[in-house]
Amino acid sequence: MNPTYETIRYEVADGIATVTLDRPDALNAFTVTMANELIDVFGRAGRDDDARAVIVTGAGRAFCAGMDLSVGGNVFGLDGSMSPTPADLVERFEDPAVVEGVRDTGGRVALAIYDCPKPVIAAINGAAVGVGATMTCAMDFRLASTKARIGFVFGRIGIVPEACSTWFLPRIVGIQQALEWAYSADILTAQEAKDGGLVRSVHEPDDLLAGARALAHRFTDDRSPVAVALTRQMMYRNAATSHPREAHRAESLAMFWTSEGDGQEGVASFLEKRSPRFAGSASDLPDVFPTD
Repeated sequence: MNPTYETIRYEVADGIATVTLDRPDALNAFTVTMANELIDVFGRAGRDDDARAVIVTGAGRAFCAGMDLSVGGNVFGLDGSMSPTPADLVERFEDPAVVEGVRDTGGRVALAIYDCPKPVIAAINGAAVGVGATMTCAMDFRLASTKARIGFVFGRIGIVPEACSTWFLPRIVGIQQALEWAYSADILTAQEAKDGGLVRSVHEPDDLLAGARALAHRFTDDRSPVAVALTRQMMYRNAATSHPREAHRAESLAMFWTSEGDGQEGVASFLEKRSPRFAGSASDLPDVFPTD
């Protein structure tokens, strides 16, 4: 039974979860409620063994037009009466007052996407600006409609990039391109975003979701959910470590446990020339990161 949300939809079909940002009359503008629902839905998708991959798209003609600036008070949902320090973001990281009043809502969503053990694909069907652009950086792949327009427009309203994008974006497109887009706050066409390395492929509007689903099936059909999940985690975490020995430690444990699990079925299916019947679950992974 699919859960009911106020600002998004969650549907699972044929092994693929589709998360639809669902405020079409407001161009799917981002709110604190949407942030909290996205955090919940990525946790749900991570635990849902029927969902082998996740596609995120928007209802109507936009993907997400950025933060909803029409709400009263601090439109970003932050508590202006507080005076947070760097130490607060370490020592009080999970303190509800800091979570709700200080921590960037888009960043909380990005961390939930990062923690999800499934491949995540953005199907950018229209405008994706501000947090509508940065949240996709935490996703593994970005496919865009020819009608998509993407912008890291924070400089236009006097704020900074968020949603952990200063970690993700330079890793995707390189520091020079990331800085140019952030400094200029330009609105990019889908082709410009592809040329800059952000978007994997550009599709006609009617072909976008079909393309995203086809890609999702390439990653999940006859693939071990455990191996895919561990591969996703290792690629992100190990690429940010200071020495390859950290990758070796994680890979050694991941190889050990998968060789005793789905790896045995994978070898048997190869030798017997049949499709594998993997039994592992991405919601139950071995601990392979000694430094965490």
